[in-house]
Order: sequence, then C-alpha cells, then structure tokens
Amino acid sequence: MSIKVQNTPNRAVFDVGATQDLREQLRKDPQAGLKAAAQQFETLFLQMVLKSMRDTVPSDGLLQSDQTRFYNSLLDQQMAQNMASSGNGVGFARLIEQQLGRQYAPTDGAAAGDDLSAILAGKDLPAATNLQYLEVPSRLPTSAAYPAPAASSAAASGSKATAATTPKEFVSQVWPHAVEASRATGIPPQFLVAQSALESGWGKNEIRKADGTSSYNLFGIKAGAGWTGDSVAVTTTEYVDGKPQQVVENFRAYSSYAEAFRDYAGLLRNSSRYGGVIGTQDGTEFARRLQAAGYATDPKYAEKLASIINGPTLRQALIG
Repeated sequence: MSIKVQNTPNRAVFDVGATQDLREQLRKDPQAGLKAAAQQFETLFLQMVLKSMRDTVPSDGLLQSDQTRFYNSLLDQQMAQNMASSGNGVGFARLIEQQLGRQYAPTDGAAAGDDLSAILAGKDLPAATNLQYLEVPSRLPTSAAYPAPAASSAAASGSKATAATTPKEFVSQVWPHAVEASRATGIPPQFLVAQSALESGWGKNEIRKADGTSSYNLFGIKAGAGWTGDSVAVTTTEYVDGKPQQVVENFRAYSSYAEAFRDYAGLLRNSSRYGGVIGTQDGTEFARRLQAAGYATDPKYAEKLASIINGPTLRQALIG
C-alpha cells in the first residue's frame, strides 16, 4: 500500500499520488513527514485488525457479493486511516515516531529531509533500529499478518539469480523487486509476486532464449512494435473465442528480474487501459481488473491469479 500523508485525514485511501506528496513533505518538514509515515504504519495494523474481524462474519448472505466485499474493504481502509490520523488508534504511530526521532541524525553534508527519506525507504538504518520493515509499508501485507521473506543477496542487488526450485526460493528472489514495483503502482507487492508466479510457474517455466538462458520475463509481456530491447520467440497458448490455440509470439527479454519488474510497473502506470488496476488493494479485485483490461486471453486468468493471491502456497512462502 502507498503511504498517505495524514495532515488531511479525509484523504481517500486509493489516492495513488500520496506517496509523492509524502516525499515532498519530508523534504520541506522532516518531522511532520515522519509523523505522517508513522501514522501509516499504524493504519496498516488497524486495517489487518478490521479485516480479521470482518472475516469472522458470514459472507454468504443475501446482500453479500463481490462488489459489497470490495467496498467494505475500502471502508475498512478508510476507517483505519482516519483512526490513526485522529489519534484514536492504538498508539503505534507515536512509538514509531519517538523511536525514529531519537535515532535519526542527519549525515554530514545531507539535508535533513533527504536523510529522513532514506531512513523511511529502508536505507542506512541505524544499527539499533528494530523496524526491519521500514522499506515500504507494503512489507506488512494487507491480506495477512506475516512478514516479508528474507531476500537473497542476488535478488536484493538486482543481479542474476539461479532458477528457483521452490515457491519460497522464488519469492525470496523476486520480493525486493516487487516492493519497488509496489512503490510505483500502489499495488501490494504480494499481488505482483503472485502474478509473476502465475506467469512463470513459480519461476520453473520462465520464458527462455534459444541457448537456454532466462529472459527474466516473469509477466509474459510481449515485444510489440514499440519495443526496442531484446526479444525471444516462443510458442505460447492464446485463447480465441474461448478456445486455446498454439501460436508463436515474440516476448521481451531483460537482463534481470529487477528490470522485468520495473518494465511491468511502467506498463501499468503508462497505459490508460490499466488505470483501474493502479492502487488496487483487494487481491480478487486486482485479478479481475487485470483481466477486464485485457492483460491475458485466458478466460480463467482472474480466477487463477486470485487463487494464488489468496492461497496457502504464497502465504507459506511469505512466512518462510
């Protein structure tokens, strides 16, 4: 989830421009920016509490539908945000603000706002800081209370990684890049990991070049007329009038998973057809909006993606 600036308590939770607003606030007034970011950590916790409470209520009533569940989710997010920003939450924001405030000290030659921005981005954290999920708030997933997996050094640096043999290994390799793409799209990183898992068979069925090396194309993005980078031609399944057909298509090839996630995020952000996908916070709705936008021809694409997002394999891989 994107960070929302809390000096405006009634700001909509789906406002994807809020992250940039917070960065501006950090530069202009670091202390106020820290307070706003701390409130968002409390917001995430309250969201998980509200979701857990709502999950205990039967969802198969006469007035229940996917639409009502979606809007209930938005309501819970807005309520959590307003509670945290009004000071009626559980006090986590104040504790986080105090801890970072005590340990924060600008480095030589750096502006206070720049240094604090780096801290909130998960960079150069003081050794005594025990807030290992400060990289982005999305590292506290909205769908369950579990931490992000420990990423391998190769994945964290964006370098080439060996092929994953288990879902856990796959998630560890791609998680840091999913976090970066989450910053750009406002979509929780676990949703992006789930889609890359669907498209690549958890890394086992990656699109490969003629020499057997990986194209690092985890999202099945085709190389259209406007693509100027490397590409690879492979046989794939496309659905025409609901029927599968084997065709040869050109797909984009990248130098790393980091490049693949950046390109995917750019695709979503820069194409008007995916405007409704940006910022989606409900996993099932994210899958349905992707299919509605024409991301894939498979008529069951949304169903398959939602089953991974909400399924035990991803959850267990994230728990580690």
